[in-house]
Amino acid sequence: MKIKTKDISFEDFINLPIEKRARPLKPSIFFRTLLKIVSAKDIKATHFKVKEYNMEKLNHKEPALFLMNHSAFIDLEIASTILYPRPFNIVCTEDGFIGKNWLLRHLGCIPTKKFVTDYHLFKDMEYAVKEKKSSILMYPEASYSFDGTATPLPDSLAKCVKLLNIPVVMIRTFGAFQRDPLYNNLQVRDVDVRAEMRFLLSKDDIESMDLDEINKVINGQFEFDNFKWQIDNNVIIDEPFRADYLHRVLYKCPHCLTEGETEGKGTTLVCHHCGAEYFLEENGSIRSVNKETIFNHIPSWYKWERECVRKELLDGTYKLDIEVDIKAFKGTECLYNIGKGRLIHDVNGFHLSGCEGKLDVKVSPKAQYSLYSDYYWYEIGDMIAISDKEVTYYCFPTHNENVAAKTRLAVEELNKIVKRKE
Repeated sequence: MKIKTKDISFEDFINLPIEKRARPLKPSIFFRTLLKIVSAKDIKATHFKVKEYNMEKLNHKEPALFLMNHSAFIDLEIASTILYPRPFNIVCTEDGFIGKNWLLRHLGCIPTKKFVTDYHLFKDMEYAVKEKKSSILMYPEASYSFDGTATPLPDSLAKCVKLLNIPVVMIRTFGAFQRDPLYNNLQVRDVDVRAEMRFLLSKDDIESMDLDEINKVINGQFEFDNFKWQIDNNVIIDEPFRADYLHRVLYKCPHCLTEGETEGKGTTLVCHHCGAEYFLEENGSIRSVNKETIFNHIPSWYKWERECVRKELLDGTYKLDIEVDIKAFKGTECLYNIGKGRLIHDVNGFHLSGCEGKLDVKVSPKAQYSLYSDYYWYEIGDMIAISDKEVTYYCFPTHNENVAAKTRLAVEELNKIVKRKE
């Protein structure tokens, strides 16, 4: 899905008016039906099935908070199918409204910034639930998984559950990640998809439990490994492009320890520095073709990269310092190209400067528990997003450096280190 862009000077961008935040709309039966119809093609193609557990505890007219793991765009199509005709508002990233504001508002979408405190979000959800009698669909991971395992959940989630005080339901998908993993550049594979919908917490449960207990229940539902699931269930993916762009996730060679010289193409991942070559099996495991197999599991390789980043942070050697093209938006008309700059990330957090000296934004390590970084974002390129109080700046490496995954890992580990010190 592409997005409308426009060139503009930084001065003109800053002077654009800030669009007033509107109350969420309850989606009408027309738009609920429209979303279900539009989703039908993919739902049918994936031979989709759903199993329900204890859902008889939820009245069909009772608002609920539906939490869902986030793997691919089909997640929304699944939700629109299995929740129909129940009205629900969807918490989604604010950039999704660009060029589609009227449609997304009528579909019930509620905009928010990712991985930063959004004081407006809870008020909008509360309004949808209490005033409009609508349910809420939320992807608490807030971003697609890079390696097929869960991404961090916000500590504030339990507080949100307490304040809303409505039943909580978990929707878990199987096969959605394998069908369209983020690293694979929107190349869809032929994979069946299913889901489980499980009643998780009643209002009585929520009232009797403390925040830690609620977080423990929810976090337990977000413990998964999609590649292990594929191996255990012998799900065969034989597309010849299945390893394309896998280097976005596996950016560091475990043999020579070089970063940024791996390349995923076809069915293999190759390190151009030392020549190590790995083959991505049809069942999702990996093996070395010409050296000792150090990792046979993609999430294990990614976990090792995380450990390497953490070590760099602790010994003071970690630093990102790249030139970037900067885009941003105010309102929902389009995404603006506002200039070039430099993005630095180290133990002090982010520092984005540029636009001929007119832009200077700093974000502390405490402000983010994870990072809004993405691959092939709106078919533009790999991206890292930095937010201040009013604007989110979307940074695209000028020389196409493969840094989205490592920077996200660094943000997550740095946030943990800072919190533990405090």
